[in-house]
Amino acid sequence: MNYRFQNLLGAPYRGGNAVVTQNTNLISPVGNRVSVTDLVKSQTITLPIQSSSNIRRIAVSPDGVFLLTVDDNNRCLFINLPRRVVLHRITFKHPVNAVKFSPNGKYIALAAGKLLQIWKSPGFKREVFAFELVRTFADCNDKILSMDWDNESKYLIVGSKDLTGRLFFVDKKKGNYKKPFLFLGHRDSVVGCFFGVDKKKNRVDKAYTIARDGFIFSWGYSGNDVNRDARDDDLMDVEPPSPGTPEREGEDGERIGKKRKDSDGKESGFSEGEGYLSGGKWELLRKDCFMQAPAKVTACDYHKGLDLVVVGFSNGVFGLYQMPDFVCIHLLSISREKLTTAVFNDLGNWLTFGCAKLGQLLVWEWRSESYILKQQGHYFDVNTLAYSPDSQLLATGADDNKVKVWTVSSGFCFVTFSEHTNAVTALHFTANNHCLLSASLDGTVRAWDLLRYRNFRTFTAPSHKQFVSLAADQSGEVICAGTLDSFEIFVWSMRRNLLLEVLSGHEGPVHGLMFSPTDAILASSSWDKTVRLWNVFKEKGAVETFRHTHDVLTLTYRPDGKQLACSTLDGQIHFWDPIDGESMRSIEGRRDIAGGRLMSDRRSAANSSSGKCFTSLCYSADGSYILAGGNSRYICMYDVSDQVLLRRFQITHNLSLDGVLDFLNSKHMTEAGPLNLIDDDNSDTEEGIDKQTRGNVGYNLPGSMPNNGRPVIRTKSLKIAPTGRSFSAATTEGVLVYSIDDSFIFDPTDLDIDVTPEAIDAALNEEQPSRALILSLRLNEDSLIKKCIFSVNPTDVPAVASSIPYRYLQRLVEALTDLLERCPHLEFVLQWCQELCKLHGNSIQQNSRNLQPVLKSLQKAISRIHQDLADTCALNEYMLRYLCSVSVKK
Repeated sequence: MNYRFQNLLGAPYRGGNAVVTQNTNLISPVGNRVSVTDLVKSQTITLPIQSSSNIRRIAVSPDGVFLLTVDDNNRCLFINLPRRVVLHRITFKHPVNAVKFSPNGKYIALAAGKLLQIWKSPGFKREVFAFELVRTFADCNDKILSMDWDNESKYLIVGSKDLTGRLFFVDKKKGNYKKPFLFLGHRDSVVGCFFGVDKKKNRVDKAYTIARDGFIFSWGYSGNDVNRDARDDDLMDVEPPSPGTPEREGEDGERIGKKRKDSDGKESGFSEGEGYLSGGKWELLRKDCFMQAPAKVTACDYHKGLDLVVVGFSNGVFGLYQMPDFVCIHLLSISREKLTTAVFNDLGNWLTFGCAKLGQLLVWEWRSESYILKQQGHYFDVNTLAYSPDSQLLATGADDNKVKVWTVSSGFCFVTFSEHTNAVTALHFTANNHCLLSASLDGTVRAWDLLRYRNFRTFTAPSHKQFVSLAADQSGEVICAGTLDSFEIFVWSMRRNLLLEVLSGHEGPVHGLMFSPTDAILASSSWDKTVRLWNVFKEKGAVETFRHTHDVLTLTYRPDGKQLACSTLDGQIHFWDPIDGESMRSIEGRRDIAGGRLMSDRRSAANSSSGKCFTSLCYSADGSYILAGGNSRYICMYDVSDQVLLRRFQITHNLSLDGVLDFLNSKHMTEAGPLNLIDDDNSDTEEGIDKQTRGNVGYNLPGSMPNNGRPVIRTKSLKIAPTGRSFSAATTEGVLVYSIDDSFIFDPTDLDIDVTPEAIDAALNEEQPSRALILSLRLNEDSLIKKCIFSVNPTDVPAVASSIPYRYLQRLVEALTDLLERCPHLEFVLQWCQELCKLHGNSIQQNSRNLQPVLKSLQKAISRIHQDLADTCALNEYMLRYLCSVSVKK
């Protein structure tokens, strides 16, 4: 199957800076990937591009076409955002603390440690070395933390850790140098600096510098703008003197570096270090304090058009101020942890805030005081996930005791259940699609109503138990849960909310539990090296026991209930016939899943035995292949009948995680241990330049993990959607969603010399829609199939549908499903679906197993459209009632 990465759920934000482009597109780093959220359509996607480690800084060109990302290893990617492809790569020599495009998009300002570098922005053209370094400024005494361009892309103001702000003239006309002007007076690091613009003249007339201790300085510019360009050109003729070089005289006898004189003999007031923006001077107008002591400023932004400043503090409070009078518009607390990013959109009506420690991403409309977006990921690793029967919803449970339900198409979480008091270990949707079951280590199994968003059932054992597995029968009446400590299986009645039975017999934790899709047989797997089948409706006790030579980690049924697969600790996948009780085959997967050496491992990846087993299994919708994942960076796809490895997915290339590399660099080994595990750099966190350090938050107890809390890559749960079009994996990076690639692939089903696009066009011109449609299905080109569908007259749909052979029915249903999701001709497409079901009903029923994935995709599309129409009709009904009531009152 041609699966491609589609989205990343469970982690909307983990650190770094966020940016807003084209007023409504919010771009934020998530691990080593980039997430793009459309704030109008309420949809989020994750780019299929990975950096080598966690992304530290991002910047977007003014037109929203190019995206620049810099990771913790100082490796930079230059990305074409609309096409989602990498154009250029470069590695910088110093850590990058700030990066920003110039307003004209031609240059990139980059703060590399103490250096301010100006690079020429690459374009679409493929070049050997696209990045061109135009100029480097080395005037700062400590690392640069913030920067801002003027509206003409000639001047740059930067804030540094050396308590100063600096104004640089970076015009590229002559490529010369000028000593920067210093903004002095701060007592802490300058974390924000911005230009203010005179709206009438559209020129810089003020500047603001914000220090970490909460002080903001307002600087005003006063000068003569008449000879601005002439002065700039004149000053750029001055070559910078080398350190220690004595003063020299020019041709007119004037010493270079001193104040120049105008034509009338008066001093211009312009010299090195002052007033060279337009030939005037900068003056400190006022000092203000945000009054949030002892909280520190961790994020800030400025909107030039509205003259507004937004500031985020370390205590989760943000303030919005009208400048230059420093009038507080809003001062609110939106988080209990520090805010790591704050940014305006283009119009200035939306504010975006991010909290890396809680994984929060908020968009707030400050005029109406309402949220546009409020998303929060899981605080710890995701343990389990489950698809709804119609494949539209995805539920996730994690170690943060929360259950979240996501809309797969939009990537948004629309409800969070937080009643559990310990880690959530298992999830299960009932067949009616309106109830979600969750099991937890807190000793409860809870049932959630997805219509009213409430917990309407809570199942417990007579004494406290820790539940690690969960299953429900097809009717949703019988609920079963396996325990970690007592090795028992508890059976409850959903309707009566009573404990019906306790199944005993296992001698180890029951980590796998599943009902047969076709009958009332319950299968359980345990670390006691057995798989047991139970008939929970007829008699107490095990029906049959399948013994293995190693601990059984998990199990799963094939969708038709005629095959059972389980994985063991020795890395094998065993397949059983649950009806006859015979072993059918097995797959040796130790070599397939092996790979990745931890920083603390004494042995190499090839010689290590840890992690060489599968902890999660899942059949495809048609049962032809199986997915397997475990404590490794790989997800393996096997063909069940041929017992061969079809494909191996590498879930991440992020070197910030442990277990990604097979071979470690020996030069990083020191006497104190691996260099990467020594956390000796916390200075960035103090200045608000947060790295993405999600892995350290949960493992800060002594001796809790051998690798100092460094996250280890693994796959804890795998699920294939009932439609078969996508699958999800709960990994250390979050929930990775893979879907079948929709791009054009030439894959004809019945190709002949006469099957050509020209033959299809000729059949359409001769008004033979049936022949044209069959030819397009044989050619299997999506655009031609849809063209032939729309060429059929609505009155001729029954006749054309009856002429379609059965072998092309699946491809035709796939095309109709895609049209339902994308085209506006709803009645016409539904007519096609209705006629196909009427005329080919017997064939569909006899081959339901092969057609089940596409039929579920069709059901999913129809259900979504039905829900949208129902909401629209309800809204119109309420509006009509309101209008009628208003007219009666009048």
